[in-house]
Amino acid sequence: MTKFTSYMDVALEEARAAAERGEVPVGAVIVIDGEIVARDGNRTRELNDPTAHAEMQVIRSACASLGKERLSEADLYVTLEPCPMCAAAISNARIARLYYGASDPKSGGVEQGPRIFSHPQCHHKPEVYEGVGEGGAAELLKKFFADKRTAS
Repeated sequence: MTKFTSYMDVALEEARAAAERGEVPVGAVIVIDGEIVARDGNRTRELNDPTAHAEMQVIRSACASLGKERLSEADLYVTLEPCPMCAAAISNARIARLYYGASDPKSGGVEQGPRIFSHPQCHHKPEVYEGVGEGGAAELLKKFFADKRTAS
């Protein structure tokens, strides 16, 4: 039996770095066979790109570095429940397992809202593990938005 190792702490590091850049603090990590293949955080403001979510960033990076469009052996750790766009990309990349921290009742696309992986037109559904590192991820998001409200 293999011991489970979570990489959510690395995703949280990326989320904190995103917050320091003024981005919504979401971080993501792709791991294959215990090796980190890609790690990043949100960069939508920095890149002026509405698709530059943490998940999209690491999927793009992993595919480019591995030279393939499918990541069927990959685990994706992300601090916030993926939105519908990111959930669709996760499905299209054929990611094996998704681990996420905080739920996103407003914009989530996995367990909330459209539930992309449950849709009949979804070609691939990863194994989904929610609530991994939820406390740290939720606290980081709450603090970020509280600070934004008090700064306004």
